[in-house]
Amino acid sequence: MSRCCAPSAGSPDAPAATSRGAAVIGAGQEPGHTRSAPISVPDAPIGWIHIAGGNTRIGSNDPEGFASDGEGPARNIVLSPYRISATTITNAQFAAFITATGYITDAERAGESFVFYLQIEPERRAALRRVVSELPWWMIVPGASWQCPHGPGSSWRELADHPVVQVSWNDAVEYCRWQGAMLPSEAQWEHAARGGVPALRYPWGDELEPQGERRCNIWQGKFPNAPLAGWQPGTVPAHDFSPNGLGLYNTSGNVWEWCADWFNADYHRKTPDHDPLDDRPSGRRSQRGGSFLCHVSYCNRYRNAARGANSPDGATSHTGFRVVSKPG
Repeated sequence: MSRCCAPSAGSPDAPAATSRGAAVIGAGQEPGHTRSAPISVPDAPIGWIHIAGGNTRIGSNDPEGFASDGEGPARNIVLSPYRISATTITNAQFAAFITATGYITDAERAGESFVFYLQIEPERRAALRRVVSELPWWMIVPGASWQCPHGPGSSWRELADHPVVQVSWNDAVEYCRWQGAMLPSEAQWEHAARGGVPALRYPWGDELEPQGERRCNIWQGKFPNAPLAGWQPGTVPAHDFSPNGLGLYNTSGNVWEWCADWFNADYHRKTPDHDPLDDRPSGRRSQRGGSFLCHVSYCNRYRNAARGANSPDGATSHTGFRVVSKPG
């Protein structure tokens, strides 16, 4: 099986403009960047979930897993207490950050970003570039950013309660600094995603669709060209579907979620067993949870232990983040 996942900013056929820096930029104009008048946003506070910490188990020896991703071996660890957001950060929450700081995201500075092709109107696709032959379902869309996640004509305002997308790891870190929060470590993320039951394959149990009930937003139909009738590739509201046993929503599917760690395949063998964090630079930052593009036939990475990665400046229409903080 292969990754449905994402092109990185360094994809061979991606334009040079997508190699992006990490500096915070003020409200002035940047090449490729346009922004309308100041953004008015509704109040959207973060809903925090307290995680007690203690002994837990992460990783997997699941035969459906990907050994090359470093999903295992399963191991026992100890975590300090922390808080984690019940949902991914929404468009409304990210807009509040932009309004307060004037921050300009990596995709805005580049003037373009990566969008899954079925999120683009058919008449527009012919004028756009595909990224790489191995990932033909990704297109480079001028003007795509968190504000216009599918390019011109789309708007975050229509998706205010959906996860913010088109945000890089760098962008997520700047949001965290403003919020007084952090990105979760992979260990924090996985422990919380398991909902208090370390052995579970999914946040709700070991069956993907118990009694035929769909529990998450992953690809419906045949990937990548034949979505099931009535289902559209894209995000759902951050509070959709039932929460797991700890109160977290959508840790499987919907959007990939940035984590604090650098991505290394020997993560479980080389990081400590007390508050693991992989701080060994590798050029890619870890992601967890899978997205609406994942399907068992192609990218079965919406399991609790599954791992993904992208370059820190990579932004796509299926990547977002949630945050953690010290216990309040």
